[in-house]
Amino acid sequence: MGGRGGGRAVLLGASALCALAAGPAMAASADDAARDARIARLEAAVAQLQAIAERDQALQQENGELKGEVSDLQAQVADLKATTVTQLQDVRTTAEAQPKLSLNNGRPTFSTSDGKFTASLRGVAQLDAAAYSQAAPGPTSTDFRRDGPALGTSGIDAAHARQLKDGTLWRRARIGIDGTAWGDFDYRLLFDFGGSGVEDSGQLYEAWAQYSGLKPLRLRVGAFPQPIGLEDQGSTNAMLFLERPGISDIARNLAAGDTRMGAGGFAEGDHWFASAYVTGRTVGVVNTGTTITATPGAIGTAQTFGDQLGLVGRFAFTPFHGSDWRVNLGAHGSYVLRPANASGPATSGVTPVTSFQVRLRDTPELRVDGTQFIDTGSISARNASSIGGELAAQKGPFFLQGEYESLHVSRSDGVASPSFSGWYVEGSWLLTGERRAYNLQTAAFDGPAVAHPFSLKDGTWGAFEAALRYSDANLNFDAGAPGTAPGADAIRGGDQRVWSAGINWYFNSVFRVMLDVDRVSIERLSPNAAAYSTPVGAQIGQSFTAVAVRTQAAF
Repeated sequence: MGGRGGGRAVLLGASALCALAAGPAMAASADDAARDARIARLEAAVAQLQAIAERDQALQQENGELKGEVSDLQAQVADLKATTVTQLQDVRTTAEAQPKLSLNNGRPTFSTSDGKFTASLRGVAQLDAAAYSQAAPGPTSTDFRRDGPALGTSGIDAAHARQLKDGTLWRRARIGIDGTAWGDFDYRLLFDFGGSGVEDSGQLYEAWAQYSGLKPLRLRVGAFPQPIGLEDQGSTNAMLFLERPGISDIARNLAAGDTRMGAGGFAEGDHWFASAYVTGRTVGVVNTGTTITATPGAIGTAQTFGDQLGLVGRFAFTPFHGSDWRVNLGAHGSYVLRPANASGPATSGVTPVTSFQVRLRDTPELRVDGTQFIDTGSISARNASSIGGELAAQKGPFFLQGEYESLHVSRSDGVASPSFSGWYVEGSWLLTGERRAYNLQTAAFDGPAVAHPFSLKDGTWGAFEAALRYSDANLNFDAGAPGTAPGADAIRGGDQRVWSAGINWYFNSVFRVMLDVDRVSIERLSPNAAAYSTPVGAQIGQSFTAVAVRTQAAF
């Protein structure tokens, strides 16, 4: 027991000594391992930092290369953009220099980009159809209805108890061009193939040049209808009825009217208008003072020994007006300083006073038959004049207009100088609510702007207008009593009264259909029993009813 115990003690002691001896060694070994681990970590961090640095350097190198490529691309884009802008500018400049085409209310218009040069096509086609309700004709020995010149002839139709013809007529068939040149100049060239009773073979209707650089003043010279009166201002494409009132046509043809040569000008403001013209002969027709007596089938134009010389003027203003209403007042007149010299000097070399003549006449406000029932015949004249007053008013879709005309002829054959007169009043109601447009450049009312043009697809029907008119044109002077011979100064031109009712259907700005019913009453004593084949002082007038339809296309 003792030996074993002593051995254990020896072993325990030896173990303790070994442990004491190994403690410092083990501690030294642990420190080395920790140091080695730190060194390894540091080396790994350094390697990682080196790798990052290498990647950063590579990225910087790549970034530099990309920046270079981007700079190159930016330079290319800038070059491309500059080239594109230049090309676009060239294209734009080229496009702006090209003529342009537009359609305004169906009218083709060519123009330059700056608007200094324009050319518009203009066309009008008016086809009339009419039927006349008259008493049946009797023998000329008992039926004394007579007429003045018919279909452009200059004689007296005494062989018939005049019956007006039913039928059709191209009242107006016009084609032409108008526009602007150099910005300040305007022009128009228009031909007409329509007629009265029968169509013409075609003639120059308007040809004029106008300078508009002194606005509001415009100066015009050429052949054109010089403005006189309300009915002569508005376009024939927008008249209330198929024809003007008889007295308006008579007054306008004294020194103005269709195809009349003239020079002058007009000016307008927001509420006023003024015009003045010097006028001459009419174009392409036989000129016998104030009449247009083209002979069907004739070639050329009969030349006078001296053209007519006249003056025409008008002033109108709008003293009262509002947002949907307007009142227009005006006065106009004309003066024939020298009638046309129709026959020239006699064999003695002296021109007789009867060479200068004036003649007033008109059809009964419908031209399917061109018969002129009221006619003063040729009056030897030193001069002639007309003066008229005008009034028009509008309130929304309601419209009213009227004029009075007084005409005077200063005779040169020693007998009393005659005066004549006439008037009319007309009105309309646009049933669909539109209103007639007021034209500042004419101081008159044009047709309405159609709010809902005709379309079966859309269920719209255009605009409808109802119209009424009464007119009176009296070409009698000291006519005397029925059954008596005319006195030396008597002029039995006749008194024409017309009641008219109409419906106008505006499909759109181009197409229109008109229906007119006219009740015409003409009272006229026979001017010459022998020439008219009637008893002395017989009644040669008549009354009748006419129904007429016009189909119109205008642009």
